[in-house]
Amino acid sequence: MVAERYTPRFAELRLKESLADTPVVLIHGPRQCGKTTLAQHLGAKAGYAYKSFDDEVTLAAARSDPIGFVADLPAKCILDEVQRAPGIFSSLKMAVDANRAPGRFLLTGSANVLLVPALSDSLAGRMGIQRLYPLAQSEMAGHPPHFLDTLFGGRFSARKRPRLGRELAGRIADGGYPAALGRGTARRRAAWYRDYVETMVQRDVRDLARIASLDTLPRLLKLAAGQTARLINISDLGAPLQLSRPTIRDYVTLLEGVFLLEEVPPWHSNRLSRLIKTPKLHVGDTGIASAVLNRDAAALWEDRALLGQMLETFVYQELRRQASWQEDEFRFHHFRDRDGFEVDLVLERPGGELAGVEVKAGATVTAADFRGLQKLKDGTGKHFRAGIVLYDGEVAASFGEGLYAVPLSDLWTQ
Repeated sequence: MVAERYTPRFAELRLKESLADTPVVLIHGPRQCGKTTLAQHLGAKAGYAYKSFDDEVTLAAARSDPIGFVADLPAKCILDEVQRAPGIFSSLKMAVDANRAPGRFLLTGSANVLLVPALSDSLAGRMGIQRLYPLAQSEMAGHPPHFLDTLFGGRFSARKRPRLGRELAGRIADGGYPAALGRGTARRRAAWYRDYVETMVQRDVRDLARIASLDTLPRLLKLAAGQTARLINISDLGAPLQLSRPTIRDYVTLLEGVFLLEEVPPWHSNRLSRLIKTPKLHVGDTGIASAVLNRDAAALWEDRALLGQMLETFVYQELRRQASWQEDEFRFHHFRDRDGFEVDLVLERPGGELAGVEVKAGATVTAADFRGLQKLKDGTGKHFRAGIVLYDGEVAASFGEGLYAVPLSDLWTQ
């Protein structure tokens, strides 16, 4: 049933748990990140039939008679790219209400469920949701990571690690999409990403909204890629396109809806004042960002400012991917105040425990690199578990109680 070689996904355990106690389970994430392959891998073992709404005949049948279409489905069925047939969601609700057996329907979707109200409203309380991302570095290595546990436990090994050097720029430029990684050269991988963006805009964005000029969106994505890991500035994004702020805001939301962009909200607390409350913008995958900016690994390595931005997005995406496999829900923020103190990422888990992550492309770390982390630690008290500076070095080292310099490679080798 599965046409391509299956790379084990660490989200599989969470999906099996949901299928064991929930009538409908949705895997959502960007196109080509591996949703269909994962669904078919699970379905082949459990006897699921498969229907794809990328097939125009299947889509037409579902749209013309949604009640009859759902009534004729097998007892267990995968429905692929379900956002293309939102009219069946109420019919799925009726079918589930008549028979709430767990694991009846396994859905996949390439649009954010929060932007498809018919889906989220119809199946509220009946559906489990698993976000699937492109491949994480730890999945590529086949090494289940323990980095988040190590981070919140404040335990970092003293063993020596190799520096990544130029390999780091290569990992950033390669990104995490399985089909791109399957290509043999960096040039061919970049071509895949550029074709992918064009396909997404022409197909999935068109499904979500009717806009006058679709060619504006790739240009906007390129501008956003140049601002990745920075505070979002709608005016700066809109000026070259000569579009209004509300229009640009709507277009950014559309690109978020198909997982090409993400916003990280600011962390806030009543105990700290003068906080900046603007979200940060991140591209959904650094392979896409590198391709639309036309920067290969060598060019990234030479452009240290852009490398720093892309590395922060790379770390953010790696941690997001790892967090999606955890039992606990992790929330991601950034921290910045008007006095210049900042932390690239603030992770929060249930109970209010916090950890801060600062990202640095260089091979050395000084006490000054911990200014923002120290401010966060002082302002959060007992909730603070650890603050780290990830850097391209060889050893983990303590810089005070709860503060550490940690090699970047620990992200996928811990």
